[in-house]
Amino acid sequence: MKTRASIIRTSPGKFETAEVDLDGPRAGEVTVKLAASGLCHSDDHLQTADMKVPVMPICGGHEGAGVVVEVGPEVHHLKEGDHVVFAFIPGCGRCRFCARGMANLCDLGYNMLWGSRLDDRRSFRMSLDGEPVSQMAGISTFSEYSTVDVRSCVKIPDDIPLTTACLTGCGVGTGWGSAVNSAEVRPGHTVIVMGVGGIGINAVQGAAHAGAQNLIAVDPVAFKREVARSAGATHVAESMAEATELARAMTNGQGADSAIVTVGRTTGAHLAEAFAAIRKGGTLVATGIGDSREVGVPVPIAELIMYQKRIQGSLYGACSPSVDIPLQLELYRSGKLMLDELITATYTLDEVTKGYEDMHAGKNIRGVVVFD
Repeated sequence: MKTRASIIRTSPGKFETAEVDLDGPRAGEVTVKLAASGLCHSDDHLQTADMKVPVMPICGGHEGAGVVVEVGPEVHHLKEGDHVVFAFIPGCGRCRFCARGMANLCDLGYNMLWGSRLDDRRSFRMSLDGEPVSQMAGISTFSEYSTVDVRSCVKIPDDIPLTTACLTGCGVGTGWGSAVNSAEVRPGHTVIVMGVGGIGINAVQGAAHAGAQNLIAVDPVAFKREVARSAGATHVAESMAEATELARAMTNGQGADSAIVTVGRTTGAHLAEAFAAIRKGGTLVATGIGDSREVGVPVPIAELIMYQKRIQGSLYGACSPSVDIPLQLELYRSGKLMLDELITATYTLDEVTKGYEDMHAGKNIRGVVVFD
């Protein structure tokens, strides 16, 4: 079939709408009609070349939800008409990481950026003029239709709006889990969240839900700081210097129990600021993606060792999508998790580039592409 999709031909470059060919589902696959896709900063890293992928062009998007329209052979737990959220990291359920409840590190993620099938780098489902088009994370949510592996699908209840549910495909779990799982926030903790966009706002929600007593949201954009207050932040700051001073004032000079870095483009300097803000035995969580070519975090080695501080990476908030996406949607249904309020603006498929321009301008918590 033909499908309209937002692709990027070169990196650095810009997303553009094109009509591509999409294969139907083979064994273990389904074709999904997309309802909505979040404009996550990770896809913008394709435009800036901070993130490199092996096969171009690539159809972007990795945070989406839709309805199954066709089911391939050997698919037993999904049927036509089912509502699904895509998990940008698939889960096999069998590898050592899945078996330990660490599905975000599933071995199937190895080929994720190839945009091919999960177990075959030579097999693609999208093409343009006879040449392969890779699928971001194997799913490509910037497309009206997408053929994906069932291990990248999480079935959800039909009564939850898909435009809302799509946020749980990345931003919610990544932010929430960065606080609850990676930072291990506990009742009474003092927490700093650095950067209040689509990921950081959910780190604020996660830290608040986990019982943080002092929760400082840091962002230079005033409206983002106000949204952070509504999501549970007890204090806001424009800079890390201000946040660090606040945290020390609240803790007899010790510093925050954890600092979660969720800025749009993480650098070593960001991590150094967060490292300086945490107490002895505290945790720095690095979540935001930076330039994949950059190396080095300028932190004092003696302080790292003698103060027993921890630097913790966080991929998808250390979540297991098949478990955590349904749990997050139940929290939403019970009024304990803000989702609708996080959607600042909606866009058409032709407006993906504009959505990212608005993101860079500080206008959005989360922009969402809505399909007809």
